[in-house]
Amino acid sequence: MPAPITVVIPTLNTADTVGPTLACLYQAMGKSLIHEVIFADGGSTDQTAQIADEAGAKFVKAAKGRGSQLRTGAKAAKGQWLLFVHADTVFSADWETHMRAHINSQTKAGYCKLSFDADGFAPAIVAGLANIRSRLFGLPYGDQALLISQKLYQQTGGYPDIPLMEDVALARKLRGKIMPMPITATTGAQRYIKDGWFARSRKNLITLAMYFIGVAPQKLAKRYNR
Repeated sequence: MPAPITVVIPTLNTADTVGPTLACLYQAMGKSLIHEVIFADGGSTDQTAQIADEAGAKFVKAAKGRGSQLRTGAKAAKGQWLLFVHADTVFSADWETHMRAHINSQTKAGYCKLSFDADGFAPAIVAGLANIRSRLFGLPYGDQALLISQKLYQQTGGYPDIPLMEDVALARKLRGKIMPMPITATTGAQRYIKDGWFARSRKNLITLAMYFIGVAPQKLAKRYNR
């Protein structure tokens, strides 16, 4: 029986960050869990394509934007389950065991508990609030990873081709069909360190609120990237 999971990583000039992610994922390659790894690339100009080739990953080109990249990567996937992971994320110990248990016992999608690769009060508070949001409202963000069966992904229409909030859009369609897994996803903190932990968190919250009241993702993306 073939390994069930296709991993889809959205990439854009991620040569400096994707190494630990690949090292974490390839722990499961010999355990009949991961069938393939796909780089869904939005136009990298660094060594990302070379890294994909050296790692034996499939490299597919997509229009820039996570929604488009994730959607393109999913279309190229052959696994019965899809695991969407950011290129600066690693999983906690025994993640393979927990994902295999999820696949064998669940039809729901699964997401991880969020952590940052930074110490201190601010990272703990920001991650803690994100985890509360995820559990209370069923709204995990993309940096918490997403494990979902091909069947459920197709039923919900998958990731929309929008420049921002694609993770929230899919999570809303999965309401009642998504659950936490006992896995921690530790993701890069560089953006928060650069912008300020609470400044970026406030920006994210305002963007989410504007999306919920109907502001178009295209307008949100322009505002967010200013």
